[in-house]
Amino acid sequence: MSTATHTVRIPVSGMTCAACQSRVQRTLQKQVGVNDAAVNLLLHDAMVTYDANTTTPQTLVDAIRDVGYGAELPVSDQSVVDGAEARDAADLAEFRTLRLKAIVSAVVGAFVMFVAMPLMVPAWVQMLLALIIMTWAGRHFYVRAWAALRHGASDMNTLIALGTGSAFAYSVIATLSPERFATHGVMPDVYYEAVIVIIAFVLTGNAFEARAKTRTTSALRALTKLQPKIARIVRDGVELDVPLAHVSRGDIVSVRPGERIPVDGLVTDGESTVDEAMMTGEAMPVHKQIGAAVIGGTINGTGAFRMQVTTVGASSVLSQIVSLMRDAQSTRAPIQALADRVSAVFVPIVLVLSAVTFALWMLIPEHAAWMRALAASVAVMIIACPCAMGLAVPTAVMVATGKAAQLGILMKGGDVLQRAGNIQTVVLDKTGTLTEGRPSVSEIMTAGGDASTHEMLRAAASLESVSEHPLAEAIVRHAREHNVAIVTPTHFESRTGLGVLGDVDARQVVVGSAALLSAHSVTVDTLAEQVARVTNEGQSVLFVAIDGALQGAIAVSDPIKVSASRAVAALRAMGIDVVMLTGDNERTANAIARTAGISRVVADVLPAGKVAAIRQLQREQNGRIVAMVGDGVNDAPALAQADVGMAIGTGTDVARQAADVVLMRGDLQSIVHAISLSRATMRTMKQNLFWAFVYNVIGIPIAAGALYPSFGVMLSPMLASAAMAFSSVSVVTNSLRLRRVALV
Repeated sequence: MSTATHTVRIPVSGMTCAACQSRVQRTLQKQVGVNDAAVNLLLHDAMVTYDANTTTPQTLVDAIRDVGYGAELPVSDQSVVDGAEARDAADLAEFRTLRLKAIVSAVVGAFVMFVAMPLMVPAWVQMLLALIIMTWAGRHFYVRAWAALRHGASDMNTLIALGTGSAFAYSVIATLSPERFATHGVMPDVYYEAVIVIIAFVLTGNAFEARAKTRTTSALRALTKLQPKIARIVRDGVELDVPLAHVSRGDIVSVRPGERIPVDGLVTDGESTVDEAMMTGEAMPVHKQIGAAVIGGTINGTGAFRMQVTTVGASSVLSQIVSLMRDAQSTRAPIQALADRVSAVFVPIVLVLSAVTFALWMLIPEHAAWMRALAASVAVMIIACPCAMGLAVPTAVMVATGKAAQLGILMKGGDVLQRAGNIQTVVLDKTGTLTEGRPSVSEIMTAGGDASTHEMLRAAASLESVSEHPLAEAIVRHAREHNVAIVTPTHFESRTGLGVLGDVDARQVVVGSAALLSAHSVTVDTLAEQVARVTNEGQSVLFVAIDGALQGAIAVSDPIKVSASRAVAALRAMGIDVVMLTGDNERTANAIARTAGISRVVADVLPAGKVAAIRQLQREQNGRIVAMVGDGVNDAPALAQADVGMAIGTGTDVARQAADVVLMRGDLQSIVHAISLSRATMRTMKQNLFWAFVYNVIGIPIAAGALYPSFGVMLSPMLASAAMAFSSVSVVTNSLRLRRVALV
């Protein structure tokens, strides 16, 4: 039976800390047929890659439920954009609920602490208020802790439930049976205010986390808002406003001046200029006329036009970008594994430390040992909640991918973010990467004899009319500008990296490199001097042969990008080697490289040769981390071979799919930004993990009473809960700094 690998995103509810995330992930990874699972605490979902012949999404959902967490099958007919908006709405609702509960708990706690206790309000009234807060505002802590206990597990809720539950139980006994304490010489003090205030502090921290987490997805939210909800379709000559979900491929849509284009399509009537900055970063509006492609979410200028819908729903450009960003935010950076290993055993260890703390304080022969023992053990449980560890890496990944998207850089996951920061060598393709990718014919050279410029151009343009290579487009465009009739070839073959061949007007035509013509027994020596001249100027040359005879050559110039030399200089300043890798001839390649400031060139290579060149670079100096930047079909294998593949967003779909990073704007400075952002993100991740670990290393001993013998200082459970909340918020806030980080 063949393997059918699928990926499913499962919404998961009930996760509150790193221990929850780690538990769900371990559960999924143990399932038969699961190849990989990435659980995201912030997005409340699990992205699972599985073998459809072995398991099903429902089986995975059941596995999550079996360990005490909520899970649902994804909505099958929900678009990526709609799904993102639904999650945003759920996050906002969660924040508002937590905020309300935190405010009410804080008010009640303040009343008990500053009014009820000083005025000697009966303890049973305080008990009733505490019970109300526990069963309403803090109910989910106890429900989830019980669910975890039933499945033999523990998490943040376990610590909070045990801590507040112990304090409440102690206080209830003191309220109902004060004589039990009096017989042991202990005052029957109660801790209802501590229970209420602890819950208030934890909820406040959760509310701040929820609010901060919505800011980490602001870039994704901004993308989803680009898509209009309504499209104006034309049916039977009448324009009708319909919901976007009712628009189908092939429909005719009317777009008025200043409107945001609702879907992807081709202009069928009229013309205008379109602002595509949100997709390509192109500052100037792009002129659109009949036959031009337009992208949903971009903004129409002053003209009006009609368009035929080409893609809708998940296939649209905007949906694919949103999907790519969402998937990137769901994947884990390898550094997360450290936090996962610690989280898996952290809560049980904390429970043991809390019990030991209680026992040690009970051994101290002093007045009210019970109260001190209880307060210290509860403080240990509260301060050690592993929220910060669970947030340390994913918050940084989410903010960084959002920041990258704003810069026109789409990174396909946390693992890519981590690898990109370690890049030591950047390999650049020439055509469409270093150069503008919009070449033009600069000179046509004939081989003499009976060769005709017009006949040669007609044959070459006709053959190249079915090719997607930028040089082919230049030849076709030149032929049309000079009114040369183009016909459809009756036979066509593409030899990747070499050229094309086929039949035009019943004659065999070959267009491409000297190597391709040589393979067909055609020599190009008669043009050697002219070809040397143009290639030394950085121009590319395509030889043309008809029926086995050399007709001439077409020189094509492709200007280097304005950003090329600046980007190369910036990369070298960062300590990164830059190499140009191209299938073009060595003379042309060296001329372009000199202009860009690149000293190392690998030229005259086929796609397989590009892969071999990448491997060679990776073997240098005990294994270098190599990035490949390209835009064409022939770059796809090399992009896949590189440690980090970067595709120019204006290039082919194949290149974009093979790459780890998509540079939507085509500006080479984006390479510098991507690496710089990756390095900043790794620094932030390490800072977050450091403080999350150090916080507990320092906080737990203080909560246990380590400072009491020398300084007489004890950390109350209330202060412990405030410190715990602060640690989580500080990690998220530190990650949010990436939104304003200064890039090279």
